[in-house]
Parts: sequence; C-alpha cells; structure tokens
Amino acid sequence: MTALSKDEILHWLREDNPARLAELFRQADAVRRAHVGDAVHLRGLVEVSNHCVRQCMYCGLRAANRTLTRYRMSDEEIRNCARMAVLLGYGTVVLQAGEDAALTSEWVAETIHWIKQNTALAVTLSLGERTPEELRQWRNAGADRYLLRFETSDASLFDAIHPRRTSSDPRRTETLPLLKKFGYEAGGGVMVGIPGQSYESLANDVLAFRNLDLDMIGIGPYIAHPATPLGNGTLRPEIAENEQAPASKEMVYKMVALARIACPDANIPATTALATLNRTDGRRQGLRVGANVVMPNLTPREYRSHYQIYPGKACVEETAEECNRCLNGQIHSIGRVAGSGAGGRGIFPLQAVNSLHQSALVQLHGGQHER
Repeated sequence: MTALSKDEILHWLREDNPARLAELFRQADAVRRAHVGDAVHLRGLVEVSNHCVRQCMYCGLRAANRTLTRYRMSDEEIRNCARMAVLLGYGTVVLQAGEDAALTSEWVAETIHWIKQNTALAVTLSLGERTPEELRQWRNAGADRYLLRFETSDASLFDAIHPRRTSSDPRRTETLPLLKKFGYEAGGGVMVGIPGQSYESLANDVLAFRNLDLDMIGIGPYIAHPATPLGNGTLRPEIAENEQAPASKEMVYKMVALARIACPDANIPATTALATLNRTDGRRQGLRVGANVVMPNLTPREYRSHYQIYPGKACVEETAEECNRCLNGQIHSIGRVAGSGAGGRGIFPLQAVNSLHQSALVQLHGGQHER
C-alpha cells in the first residue's frame, strides 16, 4: 500500500483551495469509516491535579505561574468521577495531571487498582514524563493506555518550549516505544502553530505518527497562556513568515485528516482545544475529517477553571451530565453513534479495508496538483 510521501503531506499542509481540501477531508473520512467505523468513543476526562514541576514556556500549569489557584482532587472525588463515567455509559476514564510529585507511584497504582476492581472502565493515564519503573508499575496495576504528547517532533523546537530537567532525560518520542513494550496502548500528539514551527516540521510530525505506530494521536491548536514567556511575548522563536505554520482551526483539520490517512486505525480525538477555537462546530468538524474520539469532562466544576493549560477553555461551566448531552447531540447530528465499551485500537471488523484505503490514496496521489 502506497503511503503519502513527505512532499505530498507538505503540499496538503500548504493547500488553501476549499474544493481540494474538501476532497482531502472526504477521503480521510472514508478511511476513518473503513478502519474504525462510525462509533465515536467518549473518554471521560478527570483533571486530577494542576500542580506541575515543569516550566513549559506556553503552559499555564508551569511551576512559575503564581497566579494560578492550585488543587489536587481527593481519592473520593476521583472515585465519584469514575462512578459518573459508568453512569453515563463511557468505556474509558482518563486521569490527567501536571507532573505532580505528590502523585506518587504507589498512590497512582492504588487509584488504578480501585477503578479496575470496581468498574469495567479502561484507564488512560496522562501524567507527563515519569520513570520506567513507575510506568511499569502502573501497567501492572491495570492501566490500559498512556498519553504522552510530544508537542513537536522537532527536537530543538521542543527544547525551546519545554526545558528538560536534566540532559539525560529521555525524549518523549523515545519513551513512547517503551510504553508499547510494557503493553500500553501508547498515545502521542502535537500542537499546531507553535512559534517557530514550520510546515516541514508539521509534515515530519505526521511521519512520526506513522513511524511510532501510535495507538492514539492528539492534535490541537497552539494556544499559549498569558502568564507564560510565550503568552506574554518574552519568548519569540524566529522563523520566516512564509514558513510559519498558523495556529488555525483549518490547519488542525488538515493535520487530523493527514494523521487519519497515515495511521488508519489509530484513535484520534476531536480535542477540547479545537472546540475552544470553534465553539459552535469545532468538535463536529474534527469528527468529519477523521477523528473518532471525544473527551467529555468529568472534573468537578469547582476545579475546572483552575486547570488552565491555556485560557478560555471550552465547557468549563457545564456539569458532567450537560457535557454528555451536548456531545451526544453533536455526534448524532452528523449521523454518527456513541461507541460502547473501551474502544481500543484495532477492534473494528475490517471489511474491504485495503481496497477502500487504496482507493482513497490513489485519488489523493493522482489529483494532488490540480487546482
């Protein structure tokens, strides 16, 4: 099966003809339908803690942000969120936090164990860069998936926006294969439109998704928090204007579509950040161009406004029940259905997948230069 080349990916990233892009999106949606079906899986998000030891140049959770009200959820609050996930029919709960040293290896393992013993939920962890010993312990406790977004495959750009604690720290792209070795479904992903991020860099990101054989791929727009060096203008990486990729919803849609074609059976969410850029139709459009996952928020409302990775986050004031009704309504409005069960990678029965995918690629390859 012929895959899209880097040059072809670059062409699509620079494409601005609406008719041509509509064809890209249609083909990505066809690949999505063939490989993962029409089910949209709902992963219940629990933002466990907004404490973080990191100093990422764009993120509002960075340790140096003294304007943020910090919190950690209690054991019972987390358990109540898991119970709500079951009540709402979700198949997965996602435990997300900053890199918080107070979330010890033992505490996380006990939390996973309780969820697995008391519910049928799959458990996804998104707790940042942790040691191999911790990752192995959490997998042994029953965690199913680990999400570690690498934000950009450009090592120098990553180091500029995400200072490493020590020079010996493994890069995130080096940790993702380790997660798969431990038996996790491994998720990565990128921000689109980082200052200093070129179109070529984004093309390399799509190739990285494929080369890493990611089970989950998260793609969202770059949105800097104002209380950060990138958000307040003190850090501005230099790049030629015509090479800078925009942090636009249109560019995110292109990346989602290309990720779907590059990684046909991966789980790809229509992200909350995309809904923040386009509140009326952001998630729906993400689902139309290749996504098959959404992440309704289960975090208690008194904490949500304090989980400020970026400003103006969508769905901060909704209850868990309201968020569920809204997302189910959006899913059904585009002719899709809410998924059931854990919704892991590769469980969809593939019928005529190769011919459908090959047809999509032939049309994209054959017509890429038409205007």
